[in-house]
Amino acid sequence: MKKFNIRKVLDGLTAVSSSSSSAQPGNRENDLIQETLQSEHFQLCKTVRHGFPYQPSSMAFDPVQKILAIGTQNGALRLFGRPGVECYCQHDSGAAVIQLQFLINEGALVSALADDSIHLWNLRQKRPAILHSLKFNRERITFCHLPFQSKWLYVGTERGNIHIVNVECFTLSGYVIMWNKAIELSSKSHPGPVVHISDNPMDEGKLIIGFESGTVVLWDLKSKKADYRYTYDEAIHSVDWHHEGKQFLCSHSDGTLTIWNVKSPAKPAQIITPHGKQPKDGKKPEPCKPILKVEYKTTRAGDPFMILSGGLSYDTVGRRPCLTVMHGKSTAVLEMDYPIVDFLTLCETPYPNDFQEPYAVVVLLEKDLVVIDLAQNGYPIFENPYPLSIHESPVTCCEYFADCPVDLIPALYSAGSRQKRQGYSKKEWPISGGNWGLGTQSYPEIIITGHADGSIKFWDASAITLQVLYKLKTAKVFEKARNKDDKPNTDIVDEDPFAIQILSWCPESRILCVAGVSAHVIIYRFSKQEVTTEVLQLLEVRLQYELNDMESPDGDQTPATPTPGASSNSQPSAPQSHPSTSSSSSDGIRDNVPCLKVRSTPLKQSAGYQVELVIQLVWVSGEPPQQITSLGVNSSYGLVVFGNSNGLAIVDYIQKTVLLNLGTIELYGSNDPYQRQPRSPRKTRQPSGGLCDINEGSTTSEDRCKSPTADIRDNSFSRSRSSSVTSIDKESREAITCFYFCETYTRKTDSSTAPSLWVGTSLGTVLVIVLNLPPAGEQRLLQPVIVSPSGTLIRLKGAILRMAFLDSTGAILPPAYEAWREPNAPDDKDEKDKLRKRRPVSVSPSSSQEISENQYAVICSEKQAKVIALPSQNCIYKHNITETSFVLRADVVQMSNGICLACFCANGHIMTLSLPSLRPLLDVNYLPLTDMRIARTFCFTNNGQALYLVSPTEIQRITYSQDTCENLQEMLGELFTPVETPEAPNRGFFKGLFGGGAQSLDREELFGESVAGKASRSLAQHIPGPGGIEGMKGAASGVVGELARARIALDERGQKLGELEERTAAMMASADSFSKHAHDMMLKCKDKKWYQF
Repeated sequence: MKKFNIRKVLDGLTAVSSSSSSAQPGNRENDLIQETLQSEHFQLCKTVRHGFPYQPSSMAFDPVQKILAIGTQNGALRLFGRPGVECYCQHDSGAAVIQLQFLINEGALVSALADDSIHLWNLRQKRPAILHSLKFNRERITFCHLPFQSKWLYVGTERGNIHIVNVECFTLSGYVIMWNKAIELSSKSHPGPVVHISDNPMDEGKLIIGFESGTVVLWDLKSKKADYRYTYDEAIHSVDWHHEGKQFLCSHSDGTLTIWNVKSPAKPAQIITPHGKQPKDGKKPEPCKPILKVEYKTTRAGDPFMILSGGLSYDTVGRRPCLTVMHGKSTAVLEMDYPIVDFLTLCETPYPNDFQEPYAVVVLLEKDLVVIDLAQNGYPIFENPYPLSIHESPVTCCEYFADCPVDLIPALYSAGSRQKRQGYSKKEWPISGGNWGLGTQSYPEIIITGHADGSIKFWDASAITLQVLYKLKTAKVFEKARNKDDKPNTDIVDEDPFAIQILSWCPESRILCVAGVSAHVIIYRFSKQEVTTEVLQLLEVRLQYELNDMESPDGDQTPATPTPGASSNSQPSAPQSHPSTSSSSSDGIRDNVPCLKVRSTPLKQSAGYQVELVIQLVWVSGEPPQQITSLGVNSSYGLVVFGNSNGLAIVDYIQKTVLLNLGTIELYGSNDPYQRQPRSPRKTRQPSGGLCDINEGSTTSEDRCKSPTADIRDNSFSRSRSSSVTSIDKESREAITCFYFCETYTRKTDSSTAPSLWVGTSLGTVLVIVLNLPPAGEQRLLQPVIVSPSGTLIRLKGAILRMAFLDSTGAILPPAYEAWREPNAPDDKDEKDKLRKRRPVSVSPSSSQEISENQYAVICSEKQAKVIALPSQNCIYKHNITETSFVLRADVVQMSNGICLACFCANGHIMTLSLPSLRPLLDVNYLPLTDMRIARTFCFTNNGQALYLVSPTEIQRITYSQDTCENLQEMLGELFTPVETPEAPNRGFFKGLFGGGAQSLDREELFGESVAGKASRSLAQHIPGPGGIEGMKGAASGVVGELARARIALDERGQKLGELEERTAAMMASADSFSKHAHDMMLKCKDKKWYQF
């Protein structure tokens, strides 16, 4: 595990930048709040990585332990056991993993990398570690083979040579098979790299070597010479044996398979072109694409299976990649969604000299893992239980919620279980090794991911596992394109018009609000009942950035609230009232047109999330709407609010009306510090009014705007999609970046709290809007909500990112919420009345609070954090988080014993600050911001959890809690479980008497130093692994060690004698399992009768 350099901060001291502004004498707002969190409560470490391994390159399976390993192009290693048991490791070099080989049932794995190094991983500990590494200096590794129950690994190279490595101590044997000796005079040219090595299943002393050029050699290890050479004029990609050792099969670059009898090297016994069209005149079939891999598996009861990838004919243009299964006379071609990287056939036996009895094929694709059931007709696939579909459509945003209401996960699971596909194999998932960890964390955790195709996925993330619960498709709200040319063209984005940009979710009320890239907002309610919506409720909002001499026509003027202005259709309108070409001006400028067309046909909505209201921003005089930069929803008030670089709009989703539609400048009123003027005086004010430009003469605004987020936000958060607004124009605008609904003091003179909306902007201003709500029940449905700016203004450096409120004891004050209830309740009038009269659950303090009860506003911007006492609005604590960088994500989070502010900076630092005093508690340089994807997806949540998208397909979870770090070892699953190796196949009396049984070989005698001598030192260098000794401790899985074996292994590593005694005991357990094979050999020989030799 990587140790991070944690800069512990002395608790008593506050950083120089955390200056406290002097409070009024005698005022209680600066009274000391007892803070419980100290720096020792924090530690940063990675917990688990979920999702599909990004850019996979190789795969291996242990048929006894039933564990799957996948290597990737950036040196990552992912191990999968039963659902819920998975593990991530990383090779330090970051080189691609070209091949993986399990030491079957030994709890170890060999990896070969593109930088010509091989590594031995110990899987007998919860976090696997490298025991040994060997780096080849002069030759490039192309293929490795480790026979079952052998400790000698064959390593083939690009030069055509084969070296032999002892995997116990990672030393090279002096025995080398040189390419020129292998081919001798059979070929005038170099045979090419080694592409295959395997021993004859019936005779371990015979090794088959496949060279790329098409030559195959059967090498006798004892006599050190070739028995037979087989030549074919097409390049070889792979080779596999028939289990009886009398035949082998090769796949070639022209789409052919050749079957050879071992003792007939002159020509193949059979040539098959699985996908070639057979010409009638007896000529050779036309060539096909290369068959990249073939496997030859036998069954007791019927025909053998030949399974291959590639080999399609060249005229199948546009055909998807295929896996071909040939069984007897039938050939099944199974189409895959992505190119095939590798495949493995899972068989009942680990012994190569027995009937293989294949039961499944694991197919590793570029972006998916598919397991095919070979035993069922039609070869159905198994339902994949791992969370590998995170990237089904690219992730555009994500949110993380720890400590959710307990009934949420069952409710989402129940809705999601109806979405399951049918037609999967009925059998159990075949990768079933390992054991679950002991989950000590019992609180529910949910991750929500938003995707480029407009889908949203809810995941159960409790106790470091991940399982998809429910999927919502927001694109169903809009008209489908009937043909390819009629693609929804939004003019804001080039592709993915439905992509999700921001999620706002209230877990208690289950209200979900999403903002998409086409300037649309959709509000969803959760229901357990299916419903068909005849007409979707639609509001169109004209959130405009007013240009000179732009005036609304007089006909458009409307009275003030509650009736919304002409620019918002408050009635449930059928969307066809705005055909996409409609424009209000005669010269064809697009106006009052939304970017997407809402569907006009009835929408069947199954149980789960159902559309309550669609809000769309419309074009204004040829200008497309600006993308939404912030979003907030409150279930207790029944309001949703969203903002962009023009201004903000508040919508009452219960009455389906626009309450406020204001430009950012107009929010300031006369308090604007930049003295910006609207460009054109308006005749009358109206709630859905247009927005005014910022006076470009204001130099302060220009300078202030150039905070790093000006570029960052535009590049990443809207996914590099620039709109038609010029960059100069955008630079001078003030975007809305953050919202917070809460019941607090809105003005300095307030003696009681009131519902309010706090608004943060990209220029570091916080503005407060007072919400005057009618009483709950019937009146809430009929009377208008009155909203009015309070005049309160608070300023920070940098764009505002996060706001939260604390009560007088320093505890967090959550926004008011309404508990969830079934929206599609029965039509019974009495029932409805009862539901209407229920008051929302307000978690905020009652409004009759005394002035003595202070509250504190916590406000965090890109540069600094402030704690403001309310109602006095004095800044009592201030901390400059970063001078040279800027904060990307900040969250106020609840830890087990207090609350803190957690920040992630663009320079890679993760920090936590105490509340309310803003003392630094943790500052770790965790990861530099290498990718905008991390900035877009990083989020903190309660109990010290955080996550980000580490690659396009994987979520990395981390913890900053000392408790979780300490308990992590217990929570992780175990990959290795002690399992008996199956019995070797019975040879029978006559086979033993007359030969024909499996021939064993004393490899130790052939390859050991006493006979073969030492290998050249310059050929490869041995590197002891970091997991060596710790690994041995973790490997003591109840197996009794063998002292002498451990001593030899340590001697060969060149350890000093003094260290030997201490470490021997730790290595004993692991050493025993490696020595099993030699012990078995001795027993075999001891028990043999005279006629078996």
